[in-house]
Amino acid sequence: MPTDHTARARLEQDIHDCTACPRLRRHCLNVAQEKRKAFESENYWGRPVAPFGPEDARLFILGLAPAAHGANRTGRIFTGDRSGDWLYRALHRAGFANQALSRSKNDGLLLNDAVISCTVKCAPPDNKPTTDELGRCSQRFLVREIDLFQHSQVYLALGSIAWNTLWKILEQPSPRVPFSHGVKVELSHPGKKRFLLGSYHPSQQNTFTGRLTEPMFDAIFSEARDLLSRA
Repeated sequence: MPTDHTARARLEQDIHDCTACPRLRRHCLNVAQEKRKAFESENYWGRPVAPFGPEDARLFILGLAPAAHGANRTGRIFTGDRSGDWLYRALHRAGFANQALSRSKNDGLLLNDAVISCTVKCAPPDNKPTTDELGRCSQRFLVREIDLFQHSQVYLALGSIAWNTLWKILEQPSPRVPFSHGVKVELSHPGKKRFLLGSYHPSQQNTFTGRLTEPMFDAIFSEARDLLSRA
């Protein structure tokens, strides 16, 4: 079944226009006005951030939220921050991206067979969305994304919040399999093999401490490649 491009455009517009979480909208706009000194000459995006990647992608990657001076500045998920540096380097090494750098919307980066999204579309204060904000955003948008990106066969959750959110939205049975780095589950889905894969988020608290190393991260994308070959 072909992807409905009109539905994609409508989803993206609805995300960009969303004002459902006043606390998050205030924070994004405040950051966009105050700016970080290194980016004071730039115009910040300051709005909710839509998914990035082709509509026929078979790998669906879910992070937590835009970074205040990353995607909230550039308007593209995992772009312009150190977490994104790690993610796109790994995607490039695994053949899911045409280049290893992600600096702006106009840097020529293209994804191959992968799409990236986030559980919450706005940058939250201290990277900590509330339970209500998580639920509201995932029900308004992530449910629609799962339907829209219908070719997805491997779902990669970056962190426990993304894992728990996907488990619920993909309607998996109880008890939920606990999140851990490298955890893998074949999803219950009639007539189609699909998998849920977990990885530590490439945040600085994980990469600076050595909790997540580049070989560990590369192994996740190698596993995703292997699962796609079997799906």
